[in-house]
Amino acid sequence: MSLTGPVRARIEALVTTRAIVLFMKGTRQSPQCGFSAEVVRILDELVPSYETVDVLADPALRDGIKEFSSWPTIPQLYVAGRFVGGCDIVREMRASGELQSLVSAHGSPASPPHITLSARAVAEIENAAQSSEGGEKLRLEVNASFEPELYFDAEKEGDFVVDCGPIAVLVARVSAPRVDGVHIDFTATTAGAGFRIDNPNAPPRVRSLTAKELQARLEAGEPTHLFDVRSESERKIARIERAQALDAAGMARLEELPKDAPIVFHCHHGVRSRAAAAETIRRGFSSVYNLEGGIDAWSQDVDPSVPRY
Repeated sequence: MSLTGPVRARIEALVTTRAIVLFMKGTRQSPQCGFSAEVVRILDELVPSYETVDVLADPALRDGIKEFSSWPTIPQLYVAGRFVGGCDIVREMRASGELQSLVSAHGSPASPPHITLSARAVAEIENAAQSSEGGEKLRLEVNASFEPELYFDAEKEGDFVVDCGPIAVLVARVSAPRVDGVHIDFTATTAGAGFRIDNPNAPPRVRSLTAKELQARLEAGEPTHLFDVRSESERKIARIERAQALDAAGMARLEELPKDAPIVFHCHHGVRSRAAAAETIRRGFSSVYNLEGGIDAWSQDVDPSVPRY
């Protein structure tokens, strides 16, 4: 029986109104299977922007797209309303050069990004440029995981040369949407000096928090919602006074919090809590922290009266 109804209408709208759309498991920033991750990696190399649809978020859509395309697996790539194929076909087309031609003809053209530099950053870059090869300029790369890199390089075909006052910055076209609005500063702390790149396009990430940093937040009265992801038996051995168990009641409280509320997770050593924090990011929360080293670090660095186990 052919696919009908709202699901078909939704799929038709997606594939006909988007130039490039990938039905995948997870999101572009967080693929949930190796095949989806591979197609994302390939597309990220070829085109600056495209639409992704997470089929794991909608079982009806996951089944519907398979029937719509008569293709049994996910991911599925559509370009200009036409079904291209799954991971194996995308890989083959990438190797032959056919995919490059296809997506470049239909992908959104990149625009020159806007980049700003602090006076300190300009001074440090000019100082570093004196030891670079002649004719090289500063290059800013931001990959699909929004990890930035700054280095001196020769201009390549297709690069944007962004005028930042006394500094010209090279940006590859595929990186341009991820770079737009970036501010580059140079800071010095007790941990050392280096460039700081603030990127408004970067998705929320789990942030690390040391035991002493958590203590300072709590003592300063900063809004902090602390959750303990350990088992009940572990909590009977040792606990942080302000932490709430992430049981049914804790989950209900978490869901009631604003999406931008500062949330900290902890476990024994910081592994389980990092997984819980990552899942909370996927649920739409944006200010999520993991207590590095867990309650064991709290016992060693903050409160030795908390038993270690």
